[in-house]
Amino acid sequence: MTIEMPPGIPAWLTRAAEPAPDSADTLTRARALRRAMTVTSKPRQAAVLVLFGGSPEPDPDAPGGLPADAEVLLTQRASTLRQHRGQVAFPGGAADPGDAGPIDTALREACEETGLDRSGVEPFAVHPKLFVPVSRFDVTPVLAYWRTPGAVDVVDQSETERVVRMPLARLLDPANRFLVRSSLGYQSPAFQVDGMLVWGLTGGIIAGISKASGWDREWDHHDVRDLETALAAVGMTL
Repeated sequence: MTIEMPPGIPAWLTRAAEPAPDSADTLTRARALRRAMTVTSKPRQAAVLVLFGGSPEPDPDAPGGLPADAEVLLTQRASTLRQHRGQVAFPGGAADPGDAGPIDTALREACEETGLDRSGVEPFAVHPKLFVPVSRFDVTPVLAYWRTPGAVDVVDQSETERVVRMPLARLLDPANRFLVRSSLGYQSPAFQVDGMLVWGLTGGIIAGISKASGWDREWDHHDVRDLETALAAVGMTL
């Protein structure tokens, strides 16, 4: 699905509109699994909102023009959930029959999870679906710019433990970046910041967008850590 780039989207975000390259094992694996798996039942549809905020003016001294106040909205799922408990993710969830499409799904779910006022949000790109085998969802990332940032917070503690407007400069700090590898050999980009470990599909999407947009600073790609150990360091488990 493609949408016309709305006028006024900041220049530092325009390259993010292109589908993230398969440079991260996470995205490569998700797309390969979707192609290779014989799915006996049709995957359920879902969408996530990759919501960026920040100055419309690029910083000429920063990689990709990323302004100092650039941020992305993240949530941490409740530790009591049956699937993906405690994981850091973009707001989003399963499509409802009444949704007009993935953009509507992503915005509706973000409003329900964080209290987001969708009137201040401008979607500008829809990336290809990514298959999540654990939950058997086809997840569509919807990229948007927060023209009018507003208050966000946890709406339902049984589903969400934390809502964070994460500064991209802190998230992408080379000191906070590494790779995680599971005992099964699965490898993912990871970001450890503010007591959270961002990895898996969320980490892969962030890493792909950052690379495509030119926001990356040089970081140690040889720093590969055990996933369970990295999770334990922030009080999380698989």
